[in-house]
Amino acid sequence: MLLPYLHKELIEAGCDEAGRGCLAGAVYAAAVILPPGFQNEMLNDSKKLTEKQRYELRTVIEKEATAWAVGVVTPEEIDKINILNASFLAMHRAVSQLKVTPQHLLIDGNRFNPYPGIPHTTIVKGDGKYLSIAAASILAKTYRDDYMNRLHEEYPMYDWKGNKGYPTKKHRAAIAAYGTTPYHRMSFNLLGDGQLSLDF
Repeated sequence: MLLPYLHKELIEAGCDEAGRGCLAGAVYAAAVILPPGFQNEMLNDSKKLTEKQRYELRTVIEKEATAWAVGVVTPEEIDKINILNASFLAMHRAVSQLKVTPQHLLIDGNRFNPYPGIPHTTIVKGDGKYLSIAAASILAKTYRDDYMNRLHEEYPMYDWKGNKGYPTKKHRAAIAAYGTTPYHRMSFNLLGDGQLSLDF
C-alpha cells in the first residue's frame, strides 16, 4: 500500500520525471497534489502498470487531484544543460504551474536542485512508496508517450511509437541508417553501448 503523505500537516506535491534515459525527445515531469484521503488500488509504480491502466489512472488523477501540472524540457535545452539538470528543470516547471502552492515537495530519486521557497525530500524509488509521486509518474509518462507518438508520425523509421526514444537496437540501427533528427539529443552517445547512465 502506497503512503498518502510524508508530512500530514503540509500540502505536499509529488514530483517525478519520464524520458531521462532516452536518445530522442524532451524530458517530461509532473507535479501532483492529492486531496486528503485519496486512495486508488490500481495506483502504483507506473512501470508496473499496463498502458491502458496508466491512461485510466491519468483521467482519475486529473479529475480528483487538488492540483497537477506537467513540465517539459526540450532536446535542445537538454544538450545545453545536461540531462540531470534538465530533469530538475522539468520538475521546477511543473511545480511552478501548480494552481495550489505546495508547502513541501516529495521528489523521486536521490538528488534535486532545490525549488526556491519550498522544502523538499528526495525518496529513492518514491513512485513505489508515495501516492503523489506515483501519480506524478503516471502523468509524466503518459504525456511523454503522447508526445513521442506524435513525433513517430513525422519520423516512423525510428519506431518511437514502440521505443519512446529509448536506446533500443532498432532505434540505434535507424540512427545509423538515416542519421539524426532535430529531436535527437546530440550530447548523448547515440550509436555506442557506452551510454552514460545517471543513477539517481
